[in-house]
Amino acid sequence: MSGRTIVVVGGTSGIGREIAADCVRRGDGVVITGRDLGRTEAVAAELGPGARGVALDISEPHTIADSLSSVDRVDGLVLAAIERDANTIRDYDIDRAIRLTTLKLVGYAATVRALLDRMPVSADTGIVLFGGRAKDLPYPGSTTVSTINGGVTGLINTLALELAPIRVNALHPGIIGDSPFWASKPAGVLEQYERHTPGGQLATMADVVDATQFLLRNRGVSAVNLPVDRGTALL
Repeated sequence: MSGRTIVVVGGTSGIGREIAADCVRRGDGVVITGRDLGRTEAVAAELGPGARGVALDISEPHTIADSLSSVDRVDGLVLAAIERDANTIRDYDIDRAIRLTTLKLVGYAATVRALLDRMPVSADTGIVLFGGRAKDLPYPGSTTVSTINGGVTGLINTLALELAPIRVNALHPGIIGDSPFWASKPAGVLEQYERHTPGGQLATMADVVDATQFLLRNRGVSAVNLPVDRGTALL
C-alpha cells in the first residue's frame, strides 16, 4: 500500500470509477462518493479492499461536511461528479441552471473546504477539478455547461493561490469516445467528431485517467487547465 488516501467524488461510474480503480491498482486507499449509499458501497466492494464508499450529494452543499466526516486523511482529491445538461438561452430552465451551478461550483468549493483540515500542507497533496471543453467550444444548448466549466478555471486559480503549497488543477475532457455516455450513441455520431481531431481519433477514458494522475501527483504542476481532447481545437 502507498499510505496515501485518494477521495474520488463521483467515483461510482464512468470516468470517476476508472480513476478510482486506477488508484486502487497503484496501492492507494480510495474513498469514492455517490448519492446512493448502497450502490456506492457495492461499487467500492467491486474495486477491492482498498476502497470504501461514502454517500454524498454535492448539489446539497450544506450537507457536504457532515457527509464527509468519516474521512480521516486526504492526500488527493478528484472532483469528477458532473451532470449533463441541454439548456438554451431562449428556453432557459432557471431551476436546472441553478442546480448545475450549485453542484459544480459551490459543491466543488464546499467539498474542498470540508476536507481541507485533513489534507497535508504539502506539494505532494493534489486536488483535481473536472471542467470540460464546452468552456471553449460551446454548442447549442451548452449555455449552463459552458458557463460553469469556465467557472472551474477561475476556481482553480484562486484555490491554487490560497491553498499553496497544496496544488490545485483542472482537467477539461473533450468527447471521450469510449465513455458510457458517448459509446452508447447511434452509429455515425462519433465519426463526425473524429473528423475534427488531427489524428482522426477521440480521447479515451484511459487518456483521462492518465491525465488525472499526472495532475494529482506531479509536484511541479499547479493552477493548470489541461484539455484532454486529442487536439480538437486545432480543426
